[in-house]
Amino acid sequence: MKALSEVSFDIHPGEVHAVCGENGAGKSTLMNILAGNLQPDEGGVIEMNGQPITIADYNHAQALGIAIVYQERSLIDSLSIAENIFINRVPLNRWGLMDYRKLYEQTVPILNHLDLSYLSPQRLVVELSPAEKMMVEIGKALSQNPNVLILDEPTASLTEKETATLFKLIASLKQNQVAVIYISHRLTEIFQIADKVTVLKDGKYQGTTLIHQTSSGQLIKTMVGRTINELNKPVYKNGEVILAVDKLSGGRFRDCSFSIHRGEIVALAGLIGAGRSEIARVLFGLDKRTAGSIRFKGEAIDLIHPAEAIRKGIAYVPEDRKSQALFLDMSVRANINVTIVAGDKWMNNQEQINTAGSYQNQLHIQTPSLDQTIKLLSGGNQQKCVLARWLQLAPQLLIVDEPTQGIDIGTKFEIYQLLIDLASNGTSILLISSELPEVLALADRILVLHLGNIIGSVNRKEASEERILSMASGNSA
Repeated sequence: MKALSEVSFDIHPGEVHAVCGENGAGKSTLMNILAGNLQPDEGGVIEMNGQPITIADYNHAQALGIAIVYQERSLIDSLSIAENIFINRVPLNRWGLMDYRKLYEQTVPILNHLDLSYLSPQRLVVELSPAEKMMVEIGKALSQNPNVLILDEPTASLTEKETATLFKLIASLKQNQVAVIYISHRLTEIFQIADKVTVLKDGKYQGTTLIHQTSSGQLIKTMVGRTINELNKPVYKNGEVILAVDKLSGGRFRDCSFSIHRGEIVALAGLIGAGRSEIARVLFGLDKRTAGSIRFKGEAIDLIHPAEAIRKGIAYVPEDRKSQALFLDMSVRANINVTIVAGDKWMNNQEQINTAGSYQNQLHIQTPSLDQTIKLLSGGNQQKCVLARWLQLAPQLLIVDEPTQGIDIGTKFEIYQLLIDLASNGTSILLISSELPEVLALADRILVLHLGNIIGSVNRKEASEERILSMASGNSA
């Protein structure tokens, strides 16, 4: 199958054109062709300002006014911010040496434009946070004064504040007649900033539409073939109580009481900072409770370490898989087997291969080899490896915090169905998600937090986005 076949779309000055599709849809191949990093195999025409062009390489694309910001950063840690932004284009003095004064003067307005005025141009990139590095990448592209700017998942590592800055920047670029191609799995962003959206599937063009003439449901159906409301979620029937929490307090939450039954999916909904993740961390023994009680399968427990939670049958998929769940420099096989190898069971090399291979097939983990370093996999495949790690232990309670964050829509549906299947087979699930359509599609009951308190509980039939948002803002059920 071709990575890209007969794709056609156009973009106009001052327009934000979103491109979306599952992993493997051809988005990266298309952008690499436009950025000069790949050459098309056959046929097709690229026109710029009405004239056919052949983009020879990356430098030629830059000369034509095309700049790209990749999701994976290309900065050199040992160089300063200024040197990275103007790499290969640094100003020289009359002796042919780098003119640092001029270099720093040129960098300051770019940093100001990015709301990074608190950073010195001389600051080494190695000292920056991941979000700051991404903003510097964007500054590097803007320093080229492009006519076409390609942004590939630009908000993946940005905070809400930095995302807002980026969106203001994009609005400014539109006013200056810069065309922006915006690639993102986050449909809410696409509807917030895009004028048009093009969908790719299996390397083929599915269509382009004005953003105000479509909906997230229509886009999802074009990408995946079904909507989130078409998931095969059976009606939940009450089982025994697996987890009972009474007046639990800790961190940002207090006096929280709730229960989860066998095979039930219960969601914690609320605004950022409401205390959802903090509850999960206490239930897994990562943080201490300050008050209240926890009963698991009828037994009072006081977890002081995750190892205790694991032994009792509690598993936890944290919000940030890269910093909290994965060993990025280790292999796929090692990451899948780590909970077994680190526990009481010894596994020889062949057993590890067989086990990891079994979950690779079961969860459709796309990797060239089980010995591939896991940091080279897509976010969705990394998340599947984290889930596979816990599935080995057959947990009775699975806590999943933002399970589909930064994942393409196709893999999201695979994870949705996996969670549904686990619940159908008796696993209790505590789901934490900021995506309300996800919560509404998966949860049997929704507990809504506001400022650390559970303000109410809504069952599946009575729930709506409007009602959940209203409660999360402090209004009673």
